[in-house]
Amino acid sequence: MIQTTRRLAVVALACASTLAFAQSKEIRIAHVYSKTGPLEAYAKQTHVGLMMGLDYATGGTMEVAGKKLVIIEKDDQGKPDLGKSLLAAAYGDDKADIAVGPTASPVALAMLPVAEEYRKILLVEPAVADSITGDKWNKYIFRTGRNSSQDAISNAVALDKAENTIITLGQDDAFGRDGVKAFREAIKKAKVIHEEFQPPSTTDFTPAIQRIIDKFKGVPGRKFVWIVWSRPNSPFSKFAELELQKRHGIEMASGGNILPAMVTYKQFPGMEGAAYYYFGIPKNPVNEAMVARHYKEFKSPPDFFTAGGFSAAMALVTALKKTNGDAKASALIPAMEGMSFDTPKGKMTFRKEDHQAMQSMYHFKIKADPAFAWGVPELVREIKPEEMNVPIRNKR
Repeated sequence: MIQTTRRLAVVALACASTLAFAQSKEIRIAHVYSKTGPLEAYAKQTHVGLMMGLDYATGGTMEVAGKKLVIIEKDDQGKPDLGKSLLAAAYGDDKADIAVGPTASPVALAMLPVAEEYRKILLVEPAVADSITGDKWNKYIFRTGRNSSQDAISNAVALDKAENTIITLGQDDAFGRDGVKAFREAIKKAKVIHEEFQPPSTTDFTPAIQRIIDKFKGVPGRKFVWIVWSRPNSPFSKFAELELQKRHGIEMASGGNILPAMVTYKQFPGMEGAAYYYFGIPKNPVNEAMVARHYKEFKSPPDFFTAGGFSAAMALVTALKKTNGDAKASALIPAMEGMSFDTPKGKMTFRKEDHQAMQSMYHFKIKADPAFAWGVPELVREIKPEEMNVPIRNKR
């Protein structure tokens, strides 16, 4: 009996050693994203970009320092509790070294403590809420995606003029509320007279629009509604249907979006805002490579979140090359703090204080070009990272 027990122990030890050896030859990356759910379109773009970026950054080998990159997909469905449990399962059961994601800000906020508990890196892409790298942040969190402040500050560049009066319309969640808060902080000259929030599932914007019309009555100068919305049920269609600019002198303003969402932008030629990305704007070798490959594989241009996934991949490979393939947080954190890396948007740098990627944004004006189904965001000017005083909102 004793000999049998010893033999079993030896076999178990050998199996464990074999597993450990196999894992030492791999870097396991979990991608937790909304493969299904209301943000499915954004999520799929991110995953395409991530896989293209890993292939590009590794020269087609999908290896770093002789270690194979293994991608583990997890579908959080846009549900915070599910995202939290999936990340724990990825780190614990799947032995993921690093995680990327998620798509939605509420899911990201639920996931942050899990990264700290397991002491492993979570690279946030594309969830936007400021609180992710703000008051809810911990040292295991890095973000390649832009944050609400970067969106807000760059959009303020287009709208912050003394003669302008602004009402904000945002979805009532972390993405919308953080976005509006940051936008108000960034506005110095214009007047923001009202904040309108609607549930993310809203389909009838008529009551909200009527309140906006009433708030603007008797207001002199130019009047804008700045929209912070990330769901397919965009309010733009209703604004166009009600002809707010023609009937009430109320203009639209917003950031960029995915191409299908910008089809409605075509009804607002001359609309200004600031975008995270549009495939025709950045001029650099990484963007050219991504655009060419996307056209080759999908017969269409890469979109808003494709660039984000690609950027996350570039950051990971750059960091792993610096650590010679060591995926432990104790090696990656000092390697990534202050690290610059190439992306389709040009160079990004992880700010040491909160691990937010400092990056350019693009002031645009919409053109109704008959060659495109969507409103084309023509570049007014690139807003460089050093031009944006992005607040550090954590308590490090």
